[in-house]
Amino acid sequence: LLSIGASDTCQVTVTQPRLQEAEHSVHTVYITCTFVTTGCLSSTPQVLWFRLLSNKHEDLCTPGCTNQQKYKVHISGNNSSLQINNLTVDDNAVYICGIAFPDSSSPRSKQTGDGTVLKKTENQHSNGKLISTFMIIASSLLFLYSTTVFTFFAVHKKITSGRKIFQAIAQELQKQRYAEHCQQPDDLEDDTVYQNR
Repeated sequence: LLSIGASDTCQVTVTQPRLQEAEHSVHTVYITCTFVTTGCLSSTPQVLWFRLLSNKHEDLCTPGCTNQQKYKVHISGNNSSLQINNLTVDDNAVYICGIAFPDSSSPRSKQTGDGTVLKKTENQHSNGKLISTFMIIASSLLFLYSTTVFTFFAVHKKITSGRKIFQAIAQELQKQRYAEHCQQPDDLEDDTVYQNR
């Protein structure tokens, strides 16, 4: 007990890590808080946890937790941690640890940390897998298109080339036939003239 006239010098300092990142596959995370006390007569402080969302403040454990399946407070010596279960990206927020000695009248006996920003990453693997699948499909379609166009041009060129060769052969044969046809009567005349002479 405090004697009459004695001053209450209870002082608390709370520290928290500034950032806690969690991968998309993590389902449970622990946000830590360390506190140092001087001049506090009560040995057991209250540990309080709050969170700041983008548009509101929420009491999580003050000291009892509002959702005992989602949140749980652990205390060991001058360390506390807030366990968050079933972690989702909706849990991204600033988590603030508060330490309070309720029996103390000192204004420094109730302090909070600066807060820890919790950042759970989205499932990039699924997005990456989706993009990867899309790229494979797009590449396959592009390959099929390129192959079809190449085949068309190759066949068209062969057909065109074959037609040109056929036309050249046909023209050559026609020239030979014409030449033979034109020369044959001349030969016959020549032979006839020669034989008659």
